[in-house]
Amino acid sequence: MKTLKKVAALLAAVVMSSALFTGCAKQKASGTIVFGTNAEFPPFEFVSSKGIIDQYDGIDIAVAKQIGDDNNMEVKIENMEFDSLLIALKNGQIDAVIAGMTATDERRESVDFSTTYYVAKQVMIVKEGSDIKKATDMADKKIVVIQGYTGETCVKEMGYKYEAFKKGTEAIMELVNGKCDVVVIDSATAQKYIGDNKGLVIVEDDTAFESEEYAVAVAKGNTEMLNKVNATIEKMLKDGTINELSAKYAESDDAE
Repeated sequence: MKTLKKVAALLAAVVMSSALFTGCAKQKASGTIVFGTNAEFPPFEFVSSKGIIDQYDGIDIAVAKQIGDDNNMEVKIENMEFDSLLIALKNGQIDAVIAGMTATDERRESVDFSTTYYVAKQVMIVKEGSDIKKATDMADKKIVVIQGYTGETCVKEMGYKYEAFKKGTEAIMELVNGKCDVVVIDSATAQKYIGDNKGLVIVEDDTAFESEEYAVAVAKGNTEMLNKVNATIEKMLKDGTINELSAKYAESDDAE
């Protein structure tokens, strides 16, 4: 009888241990990923009443959501100024940055980047009839860029004076209202802005602006998060989802 009691007690302990282990496994599998973004960059991220994560929508937000879904994790979005994103990542305020961010060598010194999910380049937005036909024509013009974006870096390296705005919409309104001559910005976002504002056109100059690669940034050495992000991005590239999202949001009227 004592032997049977001992066996029963042992089995009960095993069951309790198994349940505890299962509970821990579920706890580790779930959780929250906090992505930092700058929701002023359509079609990649923008504020919308039809947002897929709270009030946020766009290509990047859809990718972030999929990363969460693939890892059984809730996704939260922290919207902040673009040049504050890497600081927030370094301070642990966010887990990753997804904001149409170019994976530059300088940034790679402080963060790790995911697999590239989009290739873009800088272009110039001008009014129809403008005499700006190439980058060197901006020399004596009033140039506007978005603070912290690659366009600002490019114009600065050219040695031209410029004015920087924190929001793309503000920069475009400067051009629409005749307060500047040209806005330098990423190609996909430029396409969206000219679609929303009649009388604006895009000027390209492949000799002045090189292609750039967008990727998700994670804290240096955070291989666990990087692997989660890469697995989803590589899957979405392989099955064509990224291309589908690009086409969908480029034509969306909500990306304003």
